[in-house]
Amino acid sequence: MPNSTEQLHPPAAKKTPWAWTLGTFFGAGLLKPGPGTYGSITALLLWYGAAHLLQPKPLVLAIGTTIAAIAVTLIGIPAATIVARESGRKDPGHVVIDEAAGQLIALIAIPADWRHAALSLLLFRAFDILKPPPVRQLERLPQGTGIMLDDVAAGALALLFAQLLRLFF
Repeated sequence: MPNSTEQLHPPAAKKTPWAWTLGTFFGAGLLKPGPGTYGSITALLLWYGAAHLLQPKPLVLAIGTTIAAIAVTLIGIPAATIVARESGRKDPGHVVIDEAAGQLIALIAIPADWRHAALSLLLFRAFDILKPPPVRQLERLPQGTGIMLDDVAAGALALLFAQLLRLFF
């Protein structure tokens, strides 16, 4: 079984613009080193900016973040599938829409201040990198579904741990 960085076949000559734009989360995935971290930070900054610009009540922010996370996940599955196929790789590192979706999930119900946002980012990146069960198992799902759902699970774990930390500290 090829690993995520192994070339499955030669890259496609033609790229699907919408899929590459969204799959790389507007180019964040093309930054080096650590494109996944750039994708997560980009999502966090968009969330933080919207939260401070719009200043919604906490419940409205949580609902809006949930809707955004679902939308990014649903758009990310076909985008990640297309970019992976056109890259000739199972899970190309430049596809970071999965990190954006996972980071948004980690931000649901998080107060819109820099300390909670930073905690959310650190927890999400830790769970995304370490991939504890069941995160790693979701990676095995086919194409864009596997690319996206392991990060969705990592985001859910980050959200759970952030809420537990808020509760006890």
